Amino acid sequence: MENKQVVNKKELVKKLLKQEISLEDEDDLIEMLIDKPITIDVDKQEDKNLTRGEKLADRLSEVAGSWGFIIGFAAFIILWIIINLIIMRHALDPYPFILLNLLLSCLASLQAPIIMMSQNRQAKKDSIRNQNDYQIDLKSELILERLHDEVRECIKTQKQILRILESEDEQKK
Repeated sequence: MENKQVVNKKELVKKLLKQEISLEDEDDLIEMLIDKPITIDVDKQEDKNLTRGEKLADRLSEVAGSWGFIIGFAAFIILWIIINLIIMRHALDPYPFILLNLLLSCLASLQAPIIMMSQNRQAKKDSIRNQNDYQIDLKSELILERLHDEVRECIKTQKQILRILESEDEQKK
């Protein structure tokens, strides 16, 4: 029963998008959309499906993209230079700091793909959020159209009642 309803709903939505929907189909679609909430919390839905690697990538992206990391890393570089230029007699990494350059290159080569993984996941979330927004807009539009039709029908009925009442008043006179 439910599978038939899902297929029927898909067909109705396809017809609606092509604007080939009859009044009966539109009523069925509106009823299906009204009865079932279509909003989703994208963040909660995505967080349930995260792997450990994805969680780690998100945490690393949060840390690496913060002012704390930038200031801390700048302090580390300055300290490295001071230690190797001034304090140590036989420096571990003498000027031009080839070891420091290697460390920075390794950090950048590992950090960039991890940050990109996080950004790709964020783009996927944005896509799901956009699809959800479209469904909500479609549902709202259908509900508003239905309300508009019902208001129009009420006005039509009121006008008929007024005509009947006016004709009864004229007959009484």
